[in-house]
Amino acid sequence: MTEKATIVVESGDFDKLYSALIIANGALAMGMEASMFFTFFGLLRLKKGQLDKGPLSRMHFLGLGKWMIRRRMKKANAASLERMLADFVELGGKIMACDMTMEIMGVTKEDLRDDLISDYCAVGSYIQEARGSTITLFI
Repeated sequence: MTEKATIVVESGDFDKLYSALIIANGALAMGMEASMFFTFFGLLRLKKGQLDKGPLSRMHFLGLGKWMIRRRMKKANAASLERMLADFVELGGKIMACDMTMEIMGVTKEDLRDDLISDYCAVGSYIQEARGSTITLFI
């Protein structure tokens, strides 16, 4: 039986989303299955043109902190959020969009990037994924 990691992505903060993708891609690289359930502010990052719009969770400094982090990431040759997300999908990762959050926040399927999303679903689908997971995280 293949081990599985399931991550709830509730935060839309740049650094938290990046961390979630590092963990999710790491799980895939280690031969695990991985799924990410995007809800609330995390879901908003899946809107077209919004992936990179989230602030830092700390030390945002009106955008200066994020600029500094991006500069350091470029210097360290770290992959972008876009690359991390594309790799996740390409490696077989599953992205689940919470349809209740979509309704609450007025987000439609047309607003979201259909090139990324595997499933539009409710919490029951997340519970089913988590039930069979070795690792579950809330970020």
